Amino acid sequence: MPDFEEVYRLYFADVYKYVLALSRDGAVAEEVTQETFFRALSAIGTFRGDCRLRVWLCQIARNVYADLCRERSRFRDSFPEAAEGGVEEDFADRDTARRLHVLLHALPEPYKEVFSLRTFGELPFAQIGELFQKSESWARVTYFRARQKLKEGLDEL
Repeated sequence: MPDFEEVYRLYFADVYKYVLALSRDGAVAEEVTQETFFRALSAIGTFRGDCRLRVWLCQIARNVYADLCRERSRFRDSFPEAAEGGVEEDFADRDTARRLHVLLHALPEPYKEVFSLRTFGELPFAQIGELFQKSESWARVTYFRARQKLKEGLDEL
């Protein structure tokens, strides 16, 4: 069993950057990263070693983030006025940025996640490929295709 303090020290930044790329929100990234390490500590005995520890932690982080998104979605559905936007939405409403944001969220997976990891998380293609258990070339091609889809979408609008 690895020393968990060492695991935390070595991989905190990687997991945080990964979640930041997914969420594009520092507070959410910190919350999800903390929960990721809490869950990893609870489940460290189940780590089989068939992938790198960083990949295992990022897989946990992706699940934690998905749980958080589902929870927030249920909250918005319960309180429709919270989903209507407000000051934050008005502040960030620049036409091109908004259109790009809409297009990005409409991208199918894995394009959306690969594009976010590369663009917002600034992860190298090799690491993106590793997270998906694919090759670096796969990550490059997927990113290129995601960019093409976004450009085509902007041209159509």
